[in-house]
Amino acid sequence: MPRQIPLGQPTVGQEELDAVKAVFESGWLSGAGPACKAFEEEFAEAIGVPSALSTSNCGSALHLGLMSLGVKPGDEVIVADYTFPATGHSVMWAGAKPVFADVRPDIWTIDPQAAEAAITDKTVGIIAVDAFGQPADYDELNVIAKKNGLWVMEDAACAAGASYKGRNAGDLADVSAFSFHGRKGITAGEGGALTSSNSELIEHARKLHTYGIAPALTREGATDLPVPSFDELGYNYRLSDVAAGIMRVQLKRMPTLMAARNRAADQYRELIGDLEGVTIPAALSDRTHPYQSYVLTFDREINRGAVAMALRAEGVGCNFGTYASHVQPLYATDVVCEVSADLFKRQLAIPMHAELSEDDVSYVAETLRKVMADQSVRAL
Repeated sequence: MPRQIPLGQPTVGQEELDAVKAVFESGWLSGAGPACKAFEEEFAEAIGVPSALSTSNCGSALHLGLMSLGVKPGDEVIVADYTFPATGHSVMWAGAKPVFADVRPDIWTIDPQAAEAAITDKTVGIIAVDAFGQPADYDELNVIAKKNGLWVMEDAACAAGASYKGRNAGDLADVSAFSFHGRKGITAGEGGALTSSNSELIEHARKLHTYGIAPALTREGATDLPVPSFDELGYNYRLSDVAAGIMRVQLKRMPTLMAARNRAADQYRELIGDLEGVTIPAALSDRTHPYQSYVLTFDREINRGAVAMALRAEGVGCNFGTYASHVQPLYATDVVCEVSADLFKRQLAIPMHAELSEDDVSYVAETLRKVMADQSVRAL
């Protein structure tokens, strides 16, 4: 049996177990408790914003952000097309219409010109996606938004540890949403966070994420018996304190984890950067790439499916990159995003995580070279 190199693998150990034990011993395991409060403070400090809100996942963070921004039925929100559909779904959850805009062919983030061209009198905002972690063009997007009276949201699902022109992901737009899913750079298996420099927006989201009332922790230590009342429809979007305990450890690990991913990316660049038929990811010099995924783009004559099956047969985990949203049946749109549709057909993610050894990366590179040398993968 060949060696197995998984596509993704979390870095967890005794420190995370100790953190879970501490939460168990505290007696508060449910959401929005002391561990969540501590993590939110630490995450906000790491990002450089005044406040953060922990959530059950990134989709719930996106939805809360939209609701706190006042998105309502009849509104249109411009959405980067090349993304996991949680981005477009969140707009629909808010009752609004996602309008998809094409992406740059080099770094796969929303094309500011395409975003501007999609603005109508119903547009209220733009959601940019930090594709596989690399931030979008926020200077240009914020100028466009300001000129047209719109807000900008950063889908930073993959971008923990990233930066853009010296500013951290999570502080690049009016509001930002993160994911702590198992394949992300820092993870509790699931979870998310919402960040903003607008503390009032975060506090509104905090109310909405607990069914429309303040979390129970805010009533701890009261001298009477406070009974909250419900005046706004909310949701159960809280992160558990068990997950928050894990995230506090993961946040401390983040610099080391990001460095390990960048070392693997550097090694891939050295070993397969010249491989015919394959283009490796571009990393722009004015932003820090956290490499949540390492995504290859194959030439059009390459049979991506054949490459994937051959890699998996040799124990190399791989999968398609992400989705061209506008072609998904759910959205039923006439919009055409040619770049995104093309990337959807030609991209493949190969192993990228902090547990990759130099020998692992070498094995992946050697296996890919062997597979690409087989003429059968060039027969469409």
